[in-house]
Amino acid sequence: MPNPSRDLSQQPVPVTAGTDSRLLLLFEGDNVFVARMRIRAGETVLVEGNGVTLAADLPLGHKLARRPIAAGEKIVKYGAPIGTATEAIPVGTPVHVHNVKSDYTPTYHLMDANKAEAGR
Repeated sequence: MPNPSRDLSQQPVPVTAGTDSRLLLLFEGDNVFVARMRIRAGETVLVEGNGVTLAADLPLGHKLARRPIAAGEKIVKYGAPIGTATEAIPVGTPVHVHNVKSDYTPTYHLMDANKAEAGR
C-alpha cells in the first residue's frame, strides 16, 4: 500500500502497453484507468491488450476497470482506496456509483431517491 503522505504529484505517470491512449493510469497500483476524453458507447478501447466495446458513454474523468474487480474489493485510484465494489466489475467496465460504494461519503443518486419515494 502506498504511503498517503508521500507527494505523488512528482511521480511519473506509468505507461501501460496495449492500452488506448484515451485512458490514463494515474498510479501503477491502481485497478482503474481514468478517461482522458469522452469515449462514446459502441467504441472499442484497448485495455492492457484486451479489446472492450463500451456499452455506455464514458465521460471525461470517469473510471474504467483496468482488470476484473471482485465484489467487495477496494477501488484504487491514484494509489489510494476510494471505495468498495458493490458487484463484480469486469475489465473495461465503467466504475462509478452504480457499482461502487464510497468509503468516505454517502453515495446518492436519483435511483435511491426514487426507491425511497416508492416505499412511502
